[in-house]
Amino acid sequence: MLRVLGVDPGLTRCGVGVVEVTPNRRARLVHVTVVRTPADMALEQRLLRIADGIAAEIDDHRPDAVAVERVFAQANVRTVMGTAQAAGLALHAAAARGLPVGLHTPSEVKAAVTGYGNADKRQVQTMIARVLGLDEAPKPADAADALALAVCHAWRLGSPDRVGPGPSTLTPAQRAWRDAQAGTADSPLARAAAAASRPGAGGAAAARLGAAAAARRSGSVGGRP
Repeated sequence: MLRVLGVDPGLTRCGVGVVEVTPNRRARLVHVTVVRTPADMALEQRLLRIADGIAAEIDDHRPDAVAVERVFAQANVRTVMGTAQAAGLALHAAAARGLPVGLHTPSEVKAAVTGYGNADKRQVQTMIARVLGLDEAPKPADAADALALAVCHAWRLGSPDRVGPGPSTLTPAQRAWRDAQAGTADSPLARAAAAASRPGAGGAAAARLGAAAAARRSGSVGGRP
């Protein structure tokens, strides 16, 4: 069983989530938390608190690998700087303990968990709850994003379609990701999204996910690289 710790870096809220994934790619929630720092605290103290928080989670849960969001350029330089600083702390904590690290862009994580690289945060929250078998999505969004990073990294360590006796071993989200990678037109993503859109199972946001993916395949929606 593989244990992965995901870090959604941020200066005000840094999400940290731990999942365990079985050989057939079934994921289970182990722990999730958010390390918070107030905006009026000195920068060096904020970074120290985040570093201590990430280190404590790694030491407490002893993951096999760490997944961190890959920072990309944004219009808001101040925001991206804080995100990059927090990401660096996670990378340092993992390296200091000899743990392998995976870096994933938001689009990669969204595609892995929902089958659609332009999914919004609500759709990611809905699908990560389904993947982990939770009654509701972890909150705040930073917590769900950290778990999505961990699941994404665990799944990418091995292709889901090569594990287990057949398609029945895969969750809807895993099959959607597999088909999206292979370019299969008949992806089960729409069926998974439809199921999630039923009352009490994820709302209209998940239903829009299937429609958006279908539109993208037909060429009416441009996917983000």
